[in-house]
This record gives sequence, C-alpha cells and structure tokens, in this order.
Amino acid sequence: MSDAKYNNLIPLDTKEPIWNHFYTVAPLVVIGSKEGSEYDLAPKHMVTPLGYDNYFGFVCTPDHATYHNVKRNKEFTVSFIKPDQVIMASLAAAPRCVEKSTEKAIVKHLPQFQAHHVDAPFVKDSYLLFECRLDKIVDGFGDCSMIAGKIIAAYVDPGAKRISDGDEESMIYDMPMLAYLPYGRFAKIQKTFAFPFPKDFAVKNLIDQNS
Repeated sequence: MSDAKYNNLIPLDTKEPIWNHFYTVAPLVVIGSKEGSEYDLAPKHMVTPLGYDNYFGFVCTPDHATYHNVKRNKEFTVSFIKPDQVIMASLAAAPRCVEKSTEKAIVKHLPQFQAHHVDAPFVKDSYLLFECRLDKIVDGFGDCSMIAGKIIAAYVDPGAKRISDGDEESMIYDMPMLAYLPYGRFAKIQKTFAFPFPKDFAVKNLIDQNS
C-alpha cells in the first residue's frame, strides 16, 4: 500500500471477519417470537428500516431459534429498549441448556406483554414497538440471513414522539436512546446536535405536521 492517503491506516485482512478490530454504532432491539407453545425474546443489533415505507429487517442465523420461529409463524415483534434495560437484554441472550429449559425460564420472568395483532411478546417499558408480518427471508450472507417484515402496527412512548415544532434536543435528553457498539459495549445517547445540511438541501420530512 504505497498511496500516501493510506499511510496512517492499518490494512485489515478481509479473508476473515473484520468486525472485531474496531467499534461501530448500532441500535439494540429485542425480537419477540413464538416458539412452540412458549415465547422467545432475543436481542439483535444488526437491524434496520428497509426503505422509507413500513418495512423492517434484522439479521439472524438459522442456528438461532428466532430464525425458525419467524419462518414458521411468519410474524414477530420488535422492542426498542431503553438504556436502563440493558441487563434485561443480556438475560434474554442467555444460552440454552441441553434440555432447552434455561432460556425459556428466563424469558418467562422478563417484563413483557402480548402484542395485539401478532402472537408474540413485547418487552415492557420499551420506547418503540413494532408488530411485523414476515415479508421475506433472504439467505446466503455467509452463515446469516436477512429477515424482512412489514410493520402492521407501531407504538411510541409519548416522550419519544417527534413533533414538527418540538425541541428535539430536549426530547432526546429527556428520553435517552440506547446504542450498541459491537462487540461488547453500549452507550447512552443523550446529547445530540442538529445535522449541518447544506443550504436548500431537500430533507425527506416524515414528521407528522399535525402532531
């Protein structure tokens, strides 16, 4: 690597996964699904809106029960948890024992309630909730898959609801957001700044003007 602009950068070996060599910022949500006669809650950080319409996707692997639960039942929930719920998310990620009883016992004791339109649970006190019907599963990202759902119902905490003339800086300060820094760290987002868009830059405004 002789180009001067690369002189202070460390090349990474892309013959192996690169993600453990640095931190990035991601959401942290909990996916709810039905598993047989029981329910499962599983934290996920590889999550994203899929376009501007009401589609949502998360990355999962066929090695996890969540993948098969959603594929079988064709529905799931999404709970955007708050920073003070990190321990709860950690408990939801607890490994199963051979008899598959440990995780289910933990999940039963996590604060939750049933969704209205899909047969899966939400995490209680989350600030944003989605009920989703499965749209498609795209396999083949190495060992992982993208699970895409159509949001059929959504609910937001009044303190997190954006309004057109609201003070967004104060809103986020009063209702801090959780960020996950894979792998192994998290942050509480409380202080934010307005993005310096260029003059006359057209920003897609999706805020309800009548809020």
